[in-house]
Amino acid sequence: MHPKTQQLIERVGVLSETEGLPRIAGRIFGLLLVTPGECSLDDMAETLGVSKASISTDARRLEQYGIVVRTSRPGDRRDYYAIAPNALRESLEKKIRGMRLFLDILRDARELPDADAEVRDRIDEWEAWHVDAIERMTTTLENATRPRVTSARRR
Repeated sequence: MHPKTQQLIERVGVLSETEGLPRIAGRIFGLLLVTPGECSLDDMAETLGVSKASISTDARRLEQYGIVVRTSRPGDRRDYYAIAPNALRESLEKKIRGMRLFLDILRDARELPDADAEVRDRIDEWEAWHVDAIERMTTTLENATRPRVTSARRR
């Protein structure tokens, strides 16, 4: 594997840590992102230089998040993983759900009897920001059904 590809996979791992995922989960995602088709657990463990048990745990975690899908092949007992076809949509929908839950908390916080004007103003600002972000993200999801221009078509 080219060193730039290895570096990119590591960058995805580090970024994923900032989102609350283990670094290895991000590295798996990064590897699958730049790998055509699917990868076996054995291939991922060897390529990333980590144990198969670690790969298995975090591949299942990514599967639960809807980022990857697990497949199998007839006559082969191994599991294979690939980027889920709807991973982008699933990821954005999950973020919107989380933001809506936080919006509910903000609305409850506004009603706290001991919240002074400074706190209420802060809560109002956060609420307005979340409402706007949710609307924009929802619009993005609705528009996501349109065909996208790929880099091959741009040339």
